Amino acid sequence: MAVTTASSGKETMTTSRLPDPTKLIPELDQVGAALFAATANGSVSPTTIGLVQLRAGQIVGSTYLTVRHTTGLRTAGEPEDRITAVASWQDSPHFTAPERTALALVEAVLTPNPHTERVTDDLYTRATTHYDDKALTTLTTAIGQVCFFIPLALIGKPFPGKPVAEQWRD
Repeated sequence: MAVTTASSGKETMTTSRLPDPTKLIPELDQVGAALFAATANGSVSPTTIGLVQLRAGQIVGSTYLTVRHTTGLRTAGEPEDRITAVASWQDSPHFTAPERTALALVEAVLTPNPHTERVTDDLYTRATTHYDDKALTTLTTAIGQVCFFIPLALIGKPFPGKPVAEQWRD
C-alpha cells in the first residue's frame, strides 16, 4: 500500500513490497526459529549480537534492520550513546575489546577488501582472544542470521518500526 504525503507529493510504502514470505515458504519460520535458538545459547551476550546485527543493517543500508535492531537494543536498556556510536565504532570509547572485535568481524564479512582477504588471520586471532570456539561459532551464526534476513529486508522492504506480523502485503 502506498501513501502520498501532502508536502512532497511522493508516495511511500507502508507495507512490504513482498507478500508474507512465511505464507509462501512455511519452512522459513523453522529456519528463523533455529537461527534465533542457536544464537541464544548464552555464549555471546545478546547485547553484542544486537550491536553486530545493527552494524550489519547499517552496512547494507536497510532502514528496516537498523530500526529493528536499534529498537531491540533500546528495549534491552542499552544506552543511546552506545547505540548511536555503532556507526562509528572504530574510534568510539563506548565499546569493550570483545565488542570491537565482533563489530570488526561483521564489517569484514560484509565489506569487500580489494587488498586482502576479508577476515584476516590477524582479525581471527584477535577474535580467539575474546571468544572461545563455541562463542566464536555463535557470533559467526549471529552474523549469518542477520545475513539470512538481509535479502528479505532489502528486496521486500518492510516498513520500519511496524510489527513483524503487519509487515507483509496481502
